[in-house]
Amino acid sequence: MNDVTVRLMKAADIDAVTAVENASFLTPWSRAAFEAEISDNDLAHYLVIEFSNQVVAYAGFWMILDEAHVTNVAVLPQHRQQGLGKVLLATLLEHAKELGANAMTLEVRLSNTIARKMYEQAGFVERGRRRQYYTDTQEDALIMWKDNI
Repeated sequence: MNDVTVRLMKAADIDAVTAVENASFLTPWSRAAFEAEISDNDLAHYLVIEFSNQVVAYAGFWMILDEAHVTNVAVLPQHRQQGLGKVLLATLLEHAKELGANAMTLEVRLSNTIARKMYEQAGFVERGRRRQYYTDTQEDALIMWKDNI
């Protein structure tokens, strides 16, 4: 995967990011939500991964005081299990640290064992649970934190 590039998301990426989102989640964010994140939300920071000049993954967080709150991490299904999520997460952590974050937090579906394993390998630990957090399935979310980033 020599032709993989991680970079900041820009407005021109929104259609491709929306396609990744739609392929990844039961209740995807709308195009308008991504437009608002990029143009109106000063707390928002998003990255994309390009592979062969195509956006195949994205992730983002909100920087709130000294904490980075992950909003989304998604990889196109045909590009999963290739380490792109790990690359995105490592780059998110690096970017958050550069912005002054001391910690990063996220919610993950209880059933998403692949993502949970990736977060645990990156040093995230479970610190709580949000009951019926996901409205599409009423599934619980695990709250995970990584301190001292």
